[in-house]
Amino acid sequence: MKLSDFDFELPNELIALRPVHPRSSSKLLVSKDDKIIDDQFLNLLKYLKKGDRLVLNDTKVIPAKLHGKRIRHSDNGRTTANIGINLLSTNNDGHWLALAKPAKRVNVGEIINFDNELTAKVLDKSSNGLVLQFNLSEEIFDQKLKEIGTMPLPPYIASQRLPDKFDDNDYQTVFAEKSGSVAAPTASLHFDDVLLKQLNDFGIKTSKVTLHVGAGTFLPVKVDNIADHKMHSEWGEVNNIAASEIAKTKSEGGRIIPVGTTALRLIETAAKSGKINSWTGDTDIFITPGFKFKIADGLITNFHLPKSTLLMLVSALIGTEKLKNVYLHAINNRYRFFSYGDASLLLP
Repeated sequence: MKLSDFDFELPNELIALRPVHPRSSSKLLVSKDDKIIDDQFLNLLKYLKKGDRLVLNDTKVIPAKLHGKRIRHSDNGRTTANIGINLLSTNNDGHWLALAKPAKRVNVGEIINFDNELTAKVLDKSSNGLVLQFNLSEEIFDQKLKEIGTMPLPPYIASQRLPDKFDDNDYQTVFAEKSGSVAAPTASLHFDDVLLKQLNDFGIKTSKVTLHVGAGTFLPVKVDNIADHKMHSEWGEVNNIAASEIAKTKSEGGRIIPVGTTALRLIETAAKSGKINSWTGDTDIFITPGFKFKIADGLITNFHLPKSTLLMLVSALIGTEKLKNVYLHAINNRYRFFSYGDASLLLP
């Protein structure tokens, strides 16, 4: 398929720069059979059945945006320059891959000073970014990030406003537990504690998995033939408990509905053999039309960017023509798009 098959015109005013409050008061578009229904997310229970299982991504967004000063020693003495850092991912050695702005004059070996306690040494530099070695242990580093870092808002929000204290809460799910994401699993932002209790009381089960969302989720597809696109990889885990719960629900005839494309990609990765198993590692699964879903029976998700891999995933689940109808309906009915926008429940 061609990239142009996943393009559409979106009025700029439909890009949500702030979420609605309370979280569950956002709009909900339900695509079921040949119907499109307009509702609110707080009424999600109307469209689920007792015994269904929602799969939640419990990753926690880190305040990955930092501001510091480059410290460089040369023949001219000690010099400094301002620099912005966006952390992307960490490896087994505890080193961080990061984007820098400006990056052109950064040299390997330089020290970046963020405050009186936190510094980082530039270990490597490539087209992928900088590799940084921070001076603090993991536990102390996490606490320092909370003190001086800010939330790494998506480019389409950050280009129109600066992050602030409200984003510390708004851009985090109420069930976030495991730190590591530099972007939120945004479909989950619509849930609050009241709604989760209602679902549980009714008999809607939940399982938690972890996929640390990377900045690659915002990377544009640059090839005309989508089969030529190289998908970014992200670390994830489906533990034994979640795998057993999901398998049990499937065997009992319940539906598995992942909340967000991240949870969907992860459980389908863990079920490549045909049955879901516990799984840990990096996944670069690229779901496009023609993909055979082994676990997911539906999807709760937000409205995605034109020409994005997430739009291709949704198309694989519900079909290209239905996707076009859903998005046309959403635009005509003034749904709010992207990370802070409204939600959809897609039941193929």
